[in-house]
Amino acid sequence: MTTFENFPPDEQYVIGVDYGTLSGRAVVVRVSDGKELGSGVFEYPHAVVSDSLPGSGRRLPADWALQVPNDYRDVLRHAVPAAVADAGIDPKNVVGIATDFTACTMVPTTADGTPLNELDRFADRPHAYVKLWRHHAAQPQADRINELAEARDEAWLPRYGGLISSEWEFAKGLQLLEDDPEIYAAMDHWVEAADWIVWQLCGTYVRNACTAGYKGIYQDDKYPSEDFLAALNPGFKDFVSEKLEHTIGRLGDAAGYLTEEAAAWTGLPAGIAVAVGNVDAHVSAPAANAVEPGQLVAIMGTSTCHVMNADVLREVPGMCGVVDGGIVEGLWGYEAGQSGVGDIFGWFTRNGVPPEYHEAASAQGVSIHEYLTGLAAELEIGEHGLIALDWHSGNRSVLVDHELSGVVVGQTLATKPEDIYRALLEATAFGTRTIVEAFRDSGVPVKEFIVAGGLLKNKFLMQIYADATGLQLSTIGSEQGPALGSAIHAAVAAGKYKDIREAAAAMAAEPGAVYTPIPENVAAYEELFREYRTLHDYFGRGTNNVMHRLKAIQRTAREGTIRETTTATAAAPLAAAPPSDITAASMEGAPA
Repeated sequence: MTTFENFPPDEQYVIGVDYGTLSGRAVVVRVSDGKELGSGVFEYPHAVVSDSLPGSGRRLPADWALQVPNDYRDVLRHAVPAAVADAGIDPKNVVGIATDFTACTMVPTTADGTPLNELDRFADRPHAYVKLWRHHAAQPQADRINELAEARDEAWLPRYGGLISSEWEFAKGLQLLEDDPEIYAAMDHWVEAADWIVWQLCGTYVRNACTAGYKGIYQDDKYPSEDFLAALNPGFKDFVSEKLEHTIGRLGDAAGYLTEEAAAWTGLPAGIAVAVGNVDAHVSAPAANAVEPGQLVAIMGTSTCHVMNADVLREVPGMCGVVDGGIVEGLWGYEAGQSGVGDIFGWFTRNGVPPEYHEAASAQGVSIHEYLTGLAAELEIGEHGLIALDWHSGNRSVLVDHELSGVVVGQTLATKPEDIYRALLEATAFGTRTIVEAFRDSGVPVKEFIVAGGLLKNKFLMQIYADATGLQLSTIGSEQGPALGSAIHAAVAAGKYKDIREAAAAMAAEPGAVYTPIPENVAAYEELFREYRTLHDYFGRGTNNVMHRLKAIQRTAREGTIRETTTATAAAPLAAAPPSDITAASMEGAPA
């Protein structure tokens, strides 16, 4: 018989579940003070589907990134019970659960929430699957949305820095309509995964205000008009009214209560509060107690999202959006981001580092990231003679263009892997500085720079960011910022605090390490940043569109390969390709 002698019988707990790109993480948090008592992780069996559909020989075109929704349910079945067991608490004392998700990650469903890929007749149709946030194949649709919105002077466009991303709801929805009208017609709801998982937990579909505003072009209580949608494509006219529009829940409210089925999955009591869904970055602000104007929180992992509250509304070029109450009630919430950060470092270690480096790292008992970081730290600033552009997964802010790609300039026959690795670290720091300066130049200054997420474990990288931006950088004292932030929302949804501010004051993580800019490093990076900006504008602002042209050539070539492969394998489907994406665990102690 299990006993729970270490915890008072009247103590209450909440669960925060953070859905990332490759795994889901659950944390048990004490309501009274935010102490994290236990955690569990479940890695998605199908990871990111970017080559071929599971159990099928059907190849995917370039820039596709899909996921399998049942992997998300499995997080509830595995990570939540594991976290409760790790904490050693009595699950009867859990009063609420909340989730956060990558965004914009979209699930096409039937009226009852069944994902279309789970219907036998659509199991081999790519558009029936979840489109992950980094699915960038809808860039042509995004371009048309932006061109039409600018031509019509749509009032909502400036709220998104003048550009709508291919990652967002409307571009992906338009691609679905135009590529697979049958799937589009069969779809009753176009659902953010952040809301779909809440639907699975409580049996009620509530659309969260965060993704509706940032990813769904919901501004001033309305979406883009039917007239605008019809001008994009006549078949798209009713997209909002028939596929997208739904009841919107405020952040921190209860969307519903845990069903008996979900209680069986999680081992939690049926009937506890289930909070309205949210985005992984936005829930991290309360976890850092960054709920006042000017506090920029960068959630750094496979990608980076930058969120900040302000008491003024400004139009910031290239932002992912500004939403009234998008982070906390009563303030304007701003969002920006970089589509690739840890992903870039992971890509390089898999594809650009010779075996002897991996062998040396293994011999020292460290990860390849730790090994390269140590070598890179021995270099003087600029000693590698390189400048990189951090666009290996496109540019989210400030250019909002996922047709862009990575660049390393200055390589010679003497260039070593640690040189390139450091240049890539620095490039991501320069990307963040570009975002910080866009905020500043638009009248929304960054007063405090806080880092959350897996990458804060790399102290050398954190110092680079402080030096490259010229800002003092502080970190949060939790490695599970988003999950903790979700738990804070769960406590509010359960009625334990009156609002997010009050809950954050009691439950936020303690401050972590602080990194102060080193004056001589700041001066050295100033020179390199000027070169970064020259390349940034040359390739990113239309002087040379070679990256766009190369993408077009790549698509044409890959489509021909797909046709040949499909014909050759029609009678003998291939097994799903093994996941190639990095996991946070594989990068422990370094960029993760």
